[in-house]
Parts: sequence; structure tokens; C-alpha cells
Amino acid sequence: MSTVVALIDGEHYPPVVRAALCALAAEFDIVTAAFIGGTEKVDASDPDIYGVPVIFASTAEEALRTAIARYSPHAIVDLSDEPVVSSAERFRLASIALGAGVSYRGADFLFTPPCPKLDLRTPTLAIVGTGKRVGKTGFSAYVARHLKAKGQRVVVLAMGRGGPAEPELIRGDEIELSTEDLLALAALGKHASSDNYEDAVMSRVATVGCRRCGGGMAGDTFFSNVPEGARLADGLGMDLVMLEGSGAAIPPVAADATILVIGAGQGPGYVRDYFGPFRLARADAVVLTGAEEPVASAAEVEAMLAAISVQRPDLPVATVGFRPAPLHPVSGKRVFFATTAPAALLPRLVRHLETEYGCTVVAASPHLSNRALLRADIDAAAGTFDVLLSELKAAAIDVVAAAGVQAGVPTVLCDNVPVALGGIPVDDLIDMSADLALRRGSPRSD
Repeated sequence: MSTVVALIDGEHYPPVVRAALCALAAEFDIVTAAFIGGTEKVDASDPDIYGVPVIFASTAEEALRTAIARYSPHAIVDLSDEPVVSSAERFRLASIALGAGVSYRGADFLFTPPCPKLDLRTPTLAIVGTGKRVGKTGFSAYVARHLKAKGQRVVVLAMGRGGPAEPELIRGDEIELSTEDLLALAALGKHASSDNYEDAVMSRVATVGCRRCGGGMAGDTFFSNVPEGARLADGLGMDLVMLEGSGAAIPPVAADATILVIGAGQGPGYVRDYFGPFRLARADAVVLTGAEEPVASAAEVEAMLAAISVQRPDLPVATVGFRPAPLHPVSGKRVFFATTAPAALLPRLVRHLETEYGCTVVAASPHLSNRALLRADIDAAAGTFDVLLSELKAAAIDVVAAAGVQAGVPTVLCDNVPVALGGIPVDDLIDMSADLALRRGSPRSD
């Protein structure tokens, strides 16, 4: 019989709660009840009134944490209600439960923790995000390059909404994929801008590409072939497997250490509300991306940092922005630049390209993820550019590179390189996280 901690309150008359606990006991082993507030209908000083041991604490969160630590239950059953707990407060309690690997249920809801489908022999470092377009893949590629430069043999296990039907190994550490190669892959029906291609091209490391569909509120996936891909990656004999999330979805593989990538422009609600606390509870480090005007004001960045600190003051945090870095020379060229960055950020990115790489950006489009608008932008600039410059995302190959072939101009791919804006140095954060993953995971590979 599954063990259960019941959440109860003083807004319900004790005989009613006791009857509910008796009914619940027919299905579960109720190891304790956590009293989470309310005084209208009960004298909370009588611990025997409910017929089960009761945990009292100064806050609902403390009572729940104490109950979980003391009894290690399989589930939490919430018998409370408004006004003792609001929906927002219930999410905070659910985050505590899920963070401990315990399901949380009530009258008309059930939340279950994302459950790893397998553990790997190779140590694992997860890089997961709080949503799409927060710079997770660009940062992940940078992590892979950094660790490779330090002599670590890494393989990136990437899952995406456009991944392959069967897990696909790309030996980016052995071959260099060109734009022409990617066009040929696109012609075969592959999504040649998937994250695993971006990682292989930008970082020159081995990658395994997988697909997933559906993302739960706490990050679980409805469907994925990641476990099969993880076994493939695990068999390569690498020092470290990097688990790369997709949007806000978490790979269903046990991670030895986790870096959480949060977009500064998302707002404090992404870490304070719903399952933001759960995501922070799983993290060993945080990278706050887009932490600059016009993506996020200084006040907004400070608000995000404060929201993180309230819940996890122990977490190392780095704040970064991203800058484009062409993989091949574009000096002296007239460039059309395609990106997924916000339109408001284009002037800064254009200045960076012209100043650092000696090109002239004749046109720039923020519509890399909108094929119709992207084609219109390219058509509007026809005849003015010598080079198409694009991030390897979204429509980079099937629209941008294809347009380059039609116009008879080359397509140069560009990386997104993180630049430090504050907090702990980025490379130090990466080294700390990788060392933690290796230390925790190495005993399995011995």
C-alpha cells in the first residue's frame, strides 16, 4: 500500500477531516498529516483530534518539508482548500513535493515528478531551460566547446520538436558539416536546423539527436525517443554526456548536475510561480540570459536575480547576453543577417557584426522562425547582399540557405556566443558544474 502524507487545515471541522482520512485510509497508508493553517474550526493544540500523527510548523512549506523528510511518502494528498491555500500556494507546495520525487494530488488534480527513464554509466550534465528562445542551445554549444578545449571528451544528447525518428549520431568531432551538407540533408526530409546539428556544427563535438512531443507543466515529455538516444551516447566511451533540454522540457535521463537557463525577459513569475520553484530546486547553477537592454531593463534583471535568491540563495548565477560570431570570414561583404533574436535587439547585433567582423549589414531579419515573413525580408533585400548570414535554427537551411542557392550567393552560418554581463564568470560556472557532474557520476563508470 502506498504511503501518503495528508495536508489538512483548520477551516474544516475536525470530524469531517477525520472521516476523510478514514476514507483515504482504505486506499493508502496515511503515515501523518501536515497541518498547513487555519484556525476557525479547530484548536490546533490538540494533536490527537485527527486520529493520525500531525506535524505542526510555522509555515505550510515547513510542515510539508518536515513530513517528507521524516516519512519519505509516495504521495501527498491535499485535503485543504481556500482560503488556507490559494492556487498559487498549492503550486509552491507541489514544487516542494515534486522536488523530493513525490507526487501531489487533490480533488481534481494530480502532479507527478518528471521521472528519469534510465541512469547512464557516463556522468551527465543537463542544460535545461525555462522556455523556448532563452539561449539554451547557444549556451549549450558554448559549454561543449569550453569543455572540449579543456580536454574533456563530450557528447551532446539533444532532443527537439523536429528531431529524427531514430536517434541520430553525428560525429561532429570527426567531420565538418558544411551548408551544402545541411541542404542535402534537408532535401532528404531531415530538419537540418535541429539542435543536434547546431551543436555538431558550432562545437565540433559528437551529438545524438532525438525527438520529443508534448511538454508537461513540470517539464516531463509526453513522448520521446531520448532513452534510446541516451543508450547510444552512453556507449561512445566519452567522459561526459551533456543532456540538452528542449524548450522547458527536461530530458528523461537522470542528471548528475544541472544548469538552468532562464531568460531575463521572462519575468520573475517564471521562477517564483507555478513550477518555477521546482525547476530551481533541481538546479546546481543558473545562467540568466538576455540580461541587457532592450531585452530586459536593469530593474527587470535585478527583480529576476532577487526572485532566484529568495528561493535558492546558494545557487551560483551568471548573467549573459549573446553576440553573433560568423563561422567563416565575412569581412568586406554586404551581408543579410537572419536571426531569432528580438527585433529590438537587431541594431546592437548589427553594430557588433560590422565592428568586429568588418562587414556591412545591408538588411537584417528577426523572422528566422517565421518562414513567410523571412522570405518576404529576403525578397525585399534581393540584389543588395553578397552573403546570407544566419543562425543555425528554424528556417536557416530550408529558407535562408535555399534562397542563397537561388540567388547564387553563399550562406555563412553564425554561432551565438555568450558574453558575461555580471555574476559569477561563465567559464567558472561551467567548470564547477562539470566537475560536480563528474564527481557525482564517476563511481558508476568505475
